Amino acid sequence: MNTPTHVPVLVQEVLRGLDAGVPGVYIDGTLGTGGHAAALLEAHPRSSLIGLEVDELSLERALTRLAAFEGRVSLYQSDYRNLPDLDIPWPDVRGVVLDLGLSSFQLDAPERGFSFNSEGPLDMRFDLRNKTTAHKILHKHSEARLAQIFREFGELRQARLLARRVISARKGDGLQTTTQLRRLVEEVCRWRPQKGKVHPAAKVFQALRIEVNNELDGLDGFLERVLRLLAPRARMAVITFHSLEDRIVKRTFLRLAGGEEKSLVRILTKKPVTPSADERAANSRSHSAKLRIAEKI
Repeated sequence: MNTPTHVPVLVQEVLRGLDAGVPGVYIDGTLGTGGHAAALLEAHPRSSLIGLEVDELSLERALTRLAAFEGRVSLYQSDYRNLPDLDIPWPDVRGVVLDLGLSSFQLDAPERGFSFNSEGPLDMRFDLRNKTTAHKILHKHSEARLAQIFREFGELRQARLLARRVISARKGDGLQTTTQLRRLVEEVCRWRPQKGKVHPAAKVFQALRIEVNNELDGLDGFLERVLRLLAPRARMAVITFHSLEDRIVKRTFLRLAGGEEKSLVRILTKKPVTPSADERAANSRSHSAKLRIAEKI
């Protein structure tokens, strides 16, 4: 499989936000192919890293990328939400990073089914051990449930109509590939390319990917559990790529920074950090990234 190396986003902003020049244990909960992890290890020769990645194929690439840091890296094929249950030296952890986006390695592999721009199966699984695929969701869920997925996870105005058309299309062989789904979406949404407009298939593919991988489930609880485990002055940096995840991170940080309970964290980013114009020009997939950082009090 000849796919390009994933270019991590907001790398320098993450390094500054986690104060990675200070040695310690750092955790990358969404390792991907190891871009942020390599940068964290390069920031100080005495730092070590614990990495989690649920995608076996991405983990294999990360192992190769991080081979030069032998003895300083511990990697697990696991969902980041399992992190609090691992044997972690929490008093030594200085920073945790989560990059909740889809990697180029995944997006540019047609056989994974993440992209509406290339022909592939309706898969969309991060963890290939997962039995649920986008194809199964589209062919097994009720019209009402499909409409809910398209509306809540894709924020699609034509959610009900699309769900109805999916039910009709799945009775034959018209809903087997990413291309067939894209064409159906374009027809339902009467899509015509317009500058500055998001393709409706992007919303639908996002919605299905979230449902397949349970991406939003437990994110808020995970953030709180890990922040409670961290030692004072340790930091957490979270990169999101769509408003649903960013909203969860923002609200969780705000709740833990004040409100009715004793403050657990200090928010270091009053507004989310976004890529510079240079980064957006060099990496078009970075344009929607938002970084929020909190420090344990």
